[in-house]
Amino acid sequence: MEIIHNPDKKIFSTIVNGYTGYVNYKIENGELDILHTIVPPQIGGQGIASRLVKAAYDYALSNHLQPAATCSYAVVWLRKHPEYNANYLK
Repeated sequence: MEIIHNPDKKIFSTIVNGYTGYVNYKIENGELDILHTIVPPQIGGQGIASRLVKAAYDYALSNHLQPAATCSYAVVWLRKHPEYNANYLK
């Protein structure tokens, strides 16, 4: 699965079977905060949301930004992946 990052729109996205899944984020105060994780039900259950969130947080860490989560899915993801430092949950 190819994940595309559009930093101007602050979105990580992928297209699977013609459907687009994405996460959007904001960068503020040294944090990359995932605001929404959207995966259409037609392509759900394939781990797409997890891969999108991971791509965003990998980008955050490689750019010296702290992962943060407003999105409920991203909050749970951070709790399951303490290596991304879940101390910064909002």
